[in-house]
Formats: sequence, C-alpha cells, structure tokens
Amino acid sequence: MSIQLSILDQSPISQNSTPEEALKQTAELARHAEAWGYKRFWVSEHHDAPTLAGSSPEILISHLGAVTNKIRLGSGGVMLPHYAAYKVAENFKLLEALYPGRIDVGVGRAPGGMPRASYALNDGKPRDASKFPEQVDDLLMYLHDALPEEHPYYGMKATPVTESAPPVWMLGSSVNSALLAAEKGLPYMYAKFINAEGDTRAARAYRERFKSHHGSRPRNSVAVFTICQETEEQAEYAASSQDLSLVLFAQGKPSDGTPHPEEARRYPYSKFEREAIEENRKRMIVGTPQQVADGLEELAAAHGAEEVMLVTITHDFQDKLESFRLIAEEMKKRS
Repeated sequence: MSIQLSILDQSPISQNSTPEEALKQTAELARHAEAWGYKRFWVSEHHDAPTLAGSSPEILISHLGAVTNKIRLGSGGVMLPHYAAYKVAENFKLLEALYPGRIDVGVGRAPGGMPRASYALNDGKPRDASKFPEQVDDLLMYLHDALPEEHPYYGMKATPVTESAPPVWMLGSSVNSALLAAEKGLPYMYAKFINAEGDTRAARAYRERFKSHHGSRPRNSVAVFTICQETEEQAEYAASSQDLSLVLFAQGKPSDGTPHPEEARRYPYSKFEREAIEENRKRMIVGTPQQVADGLEELAAAHGAEEVMLVTITHDFQDKLESFRLIAEEMKKRS
C-alpha cells in the first residue's frame, strides 16, 4: 500500500552535546527530509525538559521555513490550554503569511511538562484543560475570520489577514481525543509513540463518529518511534539508547541526554526494567529497511491511515539521518 511519510522531531539532546547543536540538527534533518520526499516536518513543545531543546514550536517553525522550500511544517503540537487561542491564531497566521500553504497547526491538551511548568505557564494557577474544546472552536474561528455576531470579540481579526488559513490537526493518545477530533471534523494524529494501548480503538472511534464540517473528510494518521539501519544488529544497537532513556524517564531518574549505546550495553538492567523495555517496544518499530517498512504498512492498515509520522531518537545524529533515509528509500520502492 502507498503510505505518506512524515516526521516529528523533538530536538533531543545527546549526552555530551548542547541544545544549540540539537536545534542545528533539527534544521539539517528538515532539509534532508524535504529532499527524501517526506510530506510534513513537525516539531514538538516540551517545557522544563533539559534533554529536549524544542520548547517553542512556532519560533522553530519560522526558522525551518527559511531553510526549506516546500515541505509542510507544523507543531506537534501546541499545548493549547496554556495559551489564549487568539495569540496562537496570530502566531500561525503570521507563519502562513511567511510560508503560504505549508503550515499545519497541531494542537493538544497535554501539559507538555511537569506540573511546576504548568503552574509557571499559567501564572501560578492550575492548568484548566476542561476548556480545550471551546479553545479549539475559538482557534478555528480566529484562523478563518469567522467570529459570529454573538461572540464577545465579534469584529476582531487575528492578524495578519491571510488569503489562506493553515489546517488545524488534533493530536492525542486516547479515544477521548479521537472523539473530539471527530466531533470537530478535524484531521487526527494518534501518538502511538506515547501510548501503544487503545490506538486502533481510537482510530475506529474517530472514523465511525466523524462529522464533516464544510466538506471535511476523516483523515487519521499515526505517529510511532522508528529506528532503521542496514542490519538488524545495527538497528538494535542504535535503539538501545532509546530503550535506556525510556526506562530512566519512567523512573524519574536524572539524565543528561540520550545515552551512548555503549552505556546502554553496560547498564545493569533489573528484571523489571527489561520487562519495561519489552513493553516499550510496542510503540517502536526497529529493524532493517524491509522490517521497518513491513511494520509501517501493517500499522497504517490497522489504523486505516494514509500517513505515518516517524519519531526517531538516537545518540548519533548520523544514525538518525540514516534511519530516515533508509525508510524513505524502501517505502519509495513499494509505492
């Protein structure tokens, strides 16, 4: 089957590297992704996360637009409960004016960080995600200059006033987020790399409950961790860094960045940690180009998805580039 491939990059920082280097690598990856034929390149929003450099997707998207020519760029995603929908609309309308027809607005309701970051972002108040559905409505109205007369801000425009409006994508990792996307008639991206459980249920619920708005059609995609190398042994070696990172993160243990595979090899895993790695592999596809391509096709078929978004974290940036290159070449052979 023909699958469109996209990339979500979190600008991860490797051990003995820096945030500046991670951001340079994100820009380099975006240029390569465009050359290799990837459809979208999204960047994430994480707060108070010392091992991830991507805290402000809107600013990073602006830079990526300047170093690429045609690949779609977007947020994976903006954590809308932290912000005013009006300001988010203005940020993305400005991006749309700079890079017409290339911008996606991916939104989610997750905190994107630990509780103290949420308090800091909300002026010391608890984050209120209950208003997220209404915020999505407001965001859509601002983007399309469609405030009804009964709206308290009727007549106000999110500027600049652009000829086109960027599409809004709903991001999520649960059936609830899928149902909200369906109700709003929005495209939906399921984060399997966050939650491997319930993914096909979410896809099914989305397609069954989808309500078309202005001719929209159901478009559900899925994002998954992938690591691909020429041989299975090389892929497992590169993936061991991510295995260890996920184990340490789940236990709240300190980390100074994506560890080297040699450190992962030497790590004295407990029985519990080895079981955690096995469980985490349910949200990863690791192997040779053929193995990964088979896994992506199976995943897309299970979701009824036309597109799969790849998330790859390795210690060595060249391994990361090689992974995306090999997958793109293998999938192109099959299209």
